[in-house]
Amino acid sequence: MNRFDDIQLLRINYLRGPNVWTYRPVLESWLDLGTLEDFPSNTIDGFTGRLTALLPALIEHHCGVGERGGFIQRLNEGTWAGHVLEHVVIELLNLAGMPTGFGQTRSTSKHGVYRMVFRARDEQVARAALTEGHRLLMAAINDDPFTPADVQKAVDAVRGQVEDCYLGPSTACIVGAATDRSIPHLRLNSGNLVQLGYGASQQRIWTAETDYTSAIGESIASDKELTKSLLASCGVPVPEGRVVESAEEAWEAAEDIGLPVAVKPSDANHGRGVSLELTTREEVMDAFAVAEPEGSDVMVERFVRGAEHRLLVVGGQVVAAARGEVITVTGDGKTNVVALIDKQLNSDPRRGAEEEFPLDLIDLATDAKLQLELQRQKLDGASVPEAGRVVVIQRNGNLGVDCTDQVHPEVAHAAVLAARVVGLDIAGIDLVAQDIGRPLAAQGGAIVEVNAGPGLLMHLKPAVGSPRPVGRAICDHLFPDEASGRIPVIGVAGSQDTAVLARLVAWLLGLGGHYTGLACRDGLFLERRRVDARDSAHWEAGHRLLVNRAVQAVVIENGAASILRDGLAYDRCEVGIVTDLEGAGALAEFDITESDQMVKVLRTQVDVVLAEGTAVLNAADPRVAGLAPLCDGAVILYSTDPQAPALSTHQSTGGKAVLVRQDRVVLANGSSESFLPGLGRLTVWRATHIGVSLESLLAAVAAAWALGIPLNLIGAGVEAFEADLNAALASLQLSQSASLTSPQLS
Repeated sequence: MNRFDDIQLLRINYLRGPNVWTYRPVLESWLDLGTLEDFPSNTIDGFTGRLTALLPALIEHHCGVGERGGFIQRLNEGTWAGHVLEHVVIELLNLAGMPTGFGQTRSTSKHGVYRMVFRARDEQVARAALTEGHRLLMAAINDDPFTPADVQKAVDAVRGQVEDCYLGPSTACIVGAATDRSIPHLRLNSGNLVQLGYGASQQRIWTAETDYTSAIGESIASDKELTKSLLASCGVPVPEGRVVESAEEAWEAAEDIGLPVAVKPSDANHGRGVSLELTTREEVMDAFAVAEPEGSDVMVERFVRGAEHRLLVVGGQVVAAARGEVITVTGDGKTNVVALIDKQLNSDPRRGAEEEFPLDLIDLATDAKLQLELQRQKLDGASVPEAGRVVVIQRNGNLGVDCTDQVHPEVAHAAVLAARVVGLDIAGIDLVAQDIGRPLAAQGGAIVEVNAGPGLLMHLKPAVGSPRPVGRAICDHLFPDEASGRIPVIGVAGSQDTAVLARLVAWLLGLGGHYTGLACRDGLFLERRRVDARDSAHWEAGHRLLVNRAVQAVVIENGAASILRDGLAYDRCEVGIVTDLEGAGALAEFDITESDQMVKVLRTQVDVVLAEGTAVLNAADPRVAGLAPLCDGAVILYSTDPQAPALSTHQSTGGKAVLVRQDRVVLANGSSESFLPGLGRLTVWRATHIGVSLESLLAAVAAAWALGIPLNLIGAGVEAFEADLNAALASLQLSQSASLTSPQLS
């Protein structure tokens, strides 16, 4: 059997936005197959059998055949190693719990070199999957030792990156709900800080905290004594209690309040350090020792009988509720407590250490509260309970039973009032009641805690009952009335005068009342002020504008190289402009040498136009005009030649166009035409606007028309635009200086 050298990974590039492959981020790898170029899969002895033995679920891959088993059919017929690597990587991602179905492999102009891509929401996860997939594939090709255990190690390596890099379940469900509503999102750090929407229309979340979450409210919620005091003053039922400073004082408080009592930290959460139903001096003093390390103060409270419940309040409404249950194990007369916990509780597939598991693992060695609970029952981890004895493990166990539909309106009212009193837009209200379907006062129930930034997993994956759409509830709270979270985004793609065109569009947007951000080759601008003089026609600069809360509209120049290297900075746009298909000569590193190849690159700008948006296309180039059917929204063509074939065809079907007749700019809506008001003869205008081509003028007018800017303002704005950047900046600085030095009228 031949032994093959490794496939060479020539370069690896993460495309962070919409790109030539797909709307979503992908990892693109350039592969040199070497000698494997001459050996498709069906010519390598035993290869298909070895590969499918290691990854049997490859049978589920449809591939281009379009049905189950399609990829296996391709393997048997003969396909190349780059294509096989694509499917191996996708399968590893599937096994690691981050499924993806998108991948492509295409040859380049160089013999044996391919471009292989696959969908990947995170770059580090994608790189890990590529590394492990490459190693597995070469082992299968060369019949090197590679066992199912090795496959599991590869999957675990990818899963480890998933756990490190992906959003937590609470944040992910909110982002998922936003995506379902077509609200864009940007991740702002390596954790769970996420921006929903763009610019001035954005909202930020951090797990279940939002821009509306009060810092004062958070501080109040972390102080249980203060929270109880405020709630009690507003008539919300809370248990009697007080802060204590020593174990002796805890027992004195318990005697004053009346047994049984609960002992808890004043500012901890997630039930840490909480001991319930304490009836003896020894239990209370031991509970103080458990609670003290968890918070700054320790509280002793009246014990409220009943089950613990968590009600999730979002924007003044209870949107989900979960009930906790006492967790127990049952002795068999042979097995000690630690083993019973592992056998009867930790074996539950719903339990795990990671965030995605709805139930926590129980570890006696690190759980002081559990140790105290066992001590109260005269047991420890090594004890062997007699057969049939029920041993309490947690009195306030995981809140895993959905009870949303059972919540009494009076209970919901109390929970909403508690959140409002503390000052939280989203709150987890912990209350104890024997029956959540009855008012609290009638059964001696009480609210025992208010939590800021509550976890959502218990409502997303309840151990019992139906999941609740809490992510959608939070998303609707942040973006009511079907708000999109979007601002006008205008993308300018091409190579001819695109920087000046982008500046002119931004100028018109500013005149239209929008605080506008601009990223182009002339720099990065905020409301005509250049904040960075470097070339800013790239992903990073566009991203800077989209995260800026002040920005009400953005214009971003997208060169072909930027699209090929990073993708677009935005997911969708309101206006997408394509001026030309030139510039292929500078793109050899991307295997592009001819202008016809640019169609696939610059169509990306048209692909992302919103359904309510507009593509602005140059009718002088039939290939550019030919992108029109790819647009989900409307199309405006422009041309200096009113007889351009594409223009005539477009107008004959009722389409909009911007053209030149009688030395004037004409706006055409089907067969109806009118001169652009506010702008006179073009020969006069061009004499004073030497830096702006007539084509750029028409494209900018078309974009402004599509954006609904008043026509008189468009004409006047074009007339007033200064093409010379230095002159424009000097004029701006002069006007600002004058405004600072001129006398102010009182």
